[in-house]
Amino acid sequence: MKKVYVGMSADLVHPGHLNIIKEADKLGDVTIGLLTDEAIASYKRLPHMEYEQRKEVIENIKGVNEVVPQPTLDYRPNLKKMKPDYVVHGDDWKEGVQSKTRQQVIDTLSEWGGRLVELPYTKGISSTKLNEALKEIGVTPDVRVKRLRRLIKSKDIVRIIEAHSGLTGLIVENAKVEINGEVREFDGMWASSLTDSTTKGKPDIEAVDITQRTENINDLVEVTTKPIIFDGDTGGKIEHFVFTVRTLERLGVSAVIIEDKVGLKKNSLFGTDVKQKQDTIEGFCEKIKAGKRAQVGEDFMIISRIESLILKQGLDDALERAKGYIDAGVDAVMIHSKEESPKEILEFCKEYKKFDRRVPLVAVPSSYDTIYEDELADAGVNVVIYANQLLRSAYPAMLDTAKKILTHKRSYEARENLMEIKEILTLIPGGK
Repeated sequence: MKKVYVGMSADLVHPGHLNIIKEADKLGDVTIGLLTDEAIASYKRLPHMEYEQRKEVIENIKGVNEVVPQPTLDYRPNLKKMKPDYVVHGDDWKEGVQSKTRQQVIDTLSEWGGRLVELPYTKGISSTKLNEALKEIGVTPDVRVKRLRRLIKSKDIVRIIEAHSGLTGLIVENAKVEINGEVREFDGMWASSLTDSTTKGKPDIEAVDITQRTENINDLVEVTTKPIIFDGDTGGKIEHFVFTVRTLERLGVSAVIIEDKVGLKKNSLFGTDVKQKQDTIEGFCEKIKAGKRAQVGEDFMIISRIESLILKQGLDDALERAKGYIDAGVDAVMIHSKEESPKEILEFCKEYKKFDRRVPLVAVPSSYDTIYEDELADAGVNVVIYANQLLRSAYPAMLDTAKKILTHKRSYEARENLMEIKEILTLIPGGK
């Protein structure tokens, strides 16, 4: 029998996939090179189903002889190992990010006389529409909770941005750009205590309690599907923190970040300009352990935010705390800085890489905003959080609009700041 190789993602299996497998089966024994989560996430969104779930589906389709992992978008490693007579693919990869991959397949097959067979795109099937339908259905809390860990495992860097309302949640859910065939979008949302309190006109001192802040979480989960990381400030008293963990996990939040300070919360970007006290390593570790004991499932994450650089306690103190928090069972470490240069963050990352035992690393480049995501990823950062940019950009636009109306005694001059009313009506699902 001739050997046939078919590479596919197979996240949402539809008649187009079945047709390709059926036609491939006519040519010989079919091996499916199933793209791993990492391979798919390298050029588009994380698949809805995990690799093992997709593998089980494909293995049970008639005509499939074997399923093997394809860990990259590049077919060549699998092709050189298998040396198939044919590669079968839909004809929809001649342009965009996969066009380069297509040419690599053709060149590699020519080394042993193999041939690429391309089948016409199946009409009436739209993966985009299928994904839109899934978004409308939404996700269950347990699926959403798991998604952050999957993203960290699958991507070089996970991109998170704050969302302080259902409307900003829709922005995070839907905003995307395509650069050289690569689709870029945000992977999840940051529920910030700063933006939650600011939208209510209150100071960022934990004046807005957990009950009020979960109102925003409810707004977000109703209109989005992406994971949420919750800004837990200090976490409060240990006895209270355990209930916070259970509440967030039940709502479908993927993680909570708590900072290692005690007393009245002051925003970290004030640094030593205001009185702020760091918790002891032992005291904060007890809070971490209590939170981990309180969670029900294994997927919810507790992330420790280290304030040593903010409070001028030095790199060694930050590294000592990171080791202690990891030993206490924390799921990730966030290192924070208010410097305009990323130098001290990169120094921490360099030393952190030397740890025998590490957990994912989180950075929040609010003040050192000149650094690129790729630079952070190269330094070992797994998650980047844009912690307040949506709110900070909205306020100047609204203030400018208000001043223009006051100045001109009409709204015409503010038009450049405004969406069309029709766009507003169609922005919200079901609003048309």
